[in-house]
Amino acid sequence: MATLTKPDAVAMDSQKLEQVKQLFHRQIDEGLHPGAGLAVYRYGNLVLDIFGGIADTGPVSAETMFVLMSSTKPLTASCLYILKERGKIAWDDLVSKHWPEFGQNGKETVTIRHILTHRGGFPETPDSLPWTDWPEWSKVTRAMEQAPTIYTPGETLAYHPINYGWVIAEIVRRVDGRTFDKFLAEELAAPLGMNNTYVGLPPGLEGRVSPMHKMEDDADASGYSALFSRPEVLRCIVPGANGVATAGDLARFYAMMERKGSLEGATVVQPATVEEAVEFQVEGVDKTIGLFARRSLGMALGDERMGKSSGDPLKTFGHGGAGTSIGWADFDSGLAVGYITNGFRGNVTNNARLAAVSQAVRDACI
Repeated sequence: MATLTKPDAVAMDSQKLEQVKQLFHRQIDEGLHPGAGLAVYRYGNLVLDIFGGIADTGPVSAETMFVLMSSTKPLTASCLYILKERGKIAWDDLVSKHWPEFGQNGKETVTIRHILTHRGGFPETPDSLPWTDWPEWSKVTRAMEQAPTIYTPGETLAYHPINYGWVIAEIVRRVDGRTFDKFLAEELAAPLGMNNTYVGLPPGLEGRVSPMHKMEDDADASGYSALFSRPEVLRCIVPGANGVATAGDLARFYAMMERKGSLEGATVVQPATVEEAVEFQVEGVDKTIGLFARRSLGMALGDERMGKSSGDPLKTFGHGGAGTSIGWADFDSGLAVGYITNGFRGNVTNNARLAAVSQAVRDACI
């Protein structure tokens, strides 16, 4: 765990940071979720790392990992940032350049940029791929190869909840040779000291992961909160949704991004790569989720769950996880935040609790 920095050393109001802690615990006390973790960096310095509540049968501890849901997606995208910087891929490469079998059923013109910006045209997880097949990577890749487009690639913003991660993982494997879980562990998690972050949970760690708890009867039509709490699903490689991490690790990733690719002497990518990754790409009403969205290469920009920026909202980047979590950074304020809850809620109440904490963090800046 990184050492805490005194708030005044990075121009944060210690009393207002205390109010962030109070809000964090009040949300648990009010029953918004059983347990949670929250970590905050400013200018690459850790100023807050707290946890509380109940994981499953016991209390949340410093070692408790939470299911990230789609807060996994930027970690997944960062693997492509690394390969792009090394000259192994280009954003406008056809996916089929690296994975020839992918180029069928309307996907012949899908590029890596399309995948990262949710414009690939095949948002729906194939019915032919039940979760019981997810452990067999060949079945996953075959399903992605055979998946048909329902939109013309590059033309329509339509969120790909699960397919996004599988396609990126296979690009990484084809280009680098390592499996996605190994690449992520060796190229991102290890250098940054993110020792509690996995996509593809190693056997034996299941007891450290808090399951998600559905907090509202109508919160989860997809059934994801139960599905992605299953240990056998968490052991699979599903880089769009099944990452697990502590809030401290999630915030650490965003602190690296806010610092333009380096943190505490470890360099993951160069500043130009980060700037390119978070640059605005597309906006509009997303056809999958029915909501207005702005996207960069693998990130959401200016999301309401990230609080209101006092500067340019497009300089706030990150991603939320369905019903549960938010991670973000802001170049204007120098903040990086990871907030993960284990209570799965519907959009209205989930967005409100995440935005409240994000805003309280922003308000603590001097």
